[in-house]
Amino acid sequence: MKIEKEAEKILAEFSKALENLPDLEETHYLVDNLNRTREDVAEEKNPDKILRNTRQDQEGNIIAEKGKWIQ
Repeated sequence: MKIEKEAEKILAEFSKALENLPDLEETHYLVDNLNRTREDVAEEKNPDKILRNTRQDQEGNIIAEKGKWIQ
C-alpha cells in the first residue's frame, strides 16, 4: 500500500537523521519539591455566605444579568 511505503520511507529517513546526532552527557536537575502533593480535603460549603454577595429582589430571588450575546 502507498501509506505503508511512505511510512517506511519516513522511518528510514528519521533513522538516518538520528545517526548524525552527537552523544551528549545527561543533565540532572535537583528540585527539592518534586512530586509534592497536598491532601484532598473537602471544604465546608455555606450557601448563605455565597448568596450574601448576590443581588436579590424583594421576594428573595437572585437577579442575574442576561448574557449580552442573547437578544
